[in-house]
Amino acid sequence: MAGRLEGQVAIVTGAGRGIGRGEALLLAQEGCRVVVNDFGGNKEGEGGDNSPADEVVAEIKKLGSDAVANYGNVANFADGEAMVKQALDSFGRLDVLVNNAGILRDRMVFNMSEAEWDAVVDVHLKGHFTVTRFASMVFRQQRSGAIVNTSSESGLGNMGQANYSAAKEGITGLTRTLALDLGRYGVRANAIRPRAATRLTMSAEMEEARKRREAAAAAHGKAVAGPAEEVGSTIGSLGPELVAPLVVFLCTDKASNINGRDFIVGGNEISLMSQPTRERTIYREGGWDLNALDKVFANTLGAGVKNPQPPQAPK
Repeated sequence: MAGRLEGQVAIVTGAGRGIGRGEALLLAQEGCRVVVNDFGGNKEGEGGDNSPADEVVAEIKKLGSDAVANYGNVANFADGEAMVKQALDSFGRLDVLVNNAGILRDRMVFNMSEAEWDAVVDVHLKGHFTVTRFASMVFRQQRSGAIVNTSSESGLGNMGQANYSAAKEGITGLTRTLALDLGRYGVRANAIRPRAATRLTMSAEMEEARKRREAAAAAHGKAVAGPAEEVGSTIGSLGPELVAPLVVFLCTDKASNINGRDFIVGGNEISLMSQPTRERTIYREGGWDLNALDKVFANTLGAGVKNPQPPQAPK
């Protein structure tokens, strides 16, 4: 049943390839007119090419819907404002925002440069803010709107991705706060943690990170437990187009009660993640001092807790 979002207008960032392309196409199939944003850079966010966005616009028009290309950089505040203005100027409204654009600069934290940290945090975390900031003004005024943000299982911790992990888990926190800030105005915000075989997840850096996780796990007699996108599924089943159905569903009225939550999605799996809660709590009249903690911590808060990456003997 197509047309679930008939007459609505969506912005999808990073929509020229991979996951974003799939999201833009499915939104169009469901009746949306789409602002297709893509800076057209490489996976490190360098360079620039109009053709990815232009090609997706052409595909959407072949589907019988309408779309316009946007080549702005989500890390730029003015470009975020311009994107929202383009939606309003082109189509007269805005109903859906899918924040998807991202880059990689993988490096072990002790080798990571300031520039590598800043670039990833700017595109992912600030990039989610720049467009959301201006879209939320429209959504608040019209008292409706849906935002879907793109986090990652790497936000739960992933070797060699300190910048990416920090930005992605920051996006999850941002999503929860957006739900609180905007929910009263009929706006909902949710996040996904996609598993998909894309030019980012299949990069040499990601493959090297996967090998490091496997080696570390093997050294301790464990199965690979890292939160990389390929865990729990085979690469062959992780087409980026399999992420889009959940994203589009979260923008429909059937998901009107879903706000501030995050989901793993990819292959044959969709999982609702639990909200962070206190696992254990200890109390002491007058507060805790170091001596008191030293006596009870191991058998209370620390009971059964294991170091996920214990020290290894130097080679």
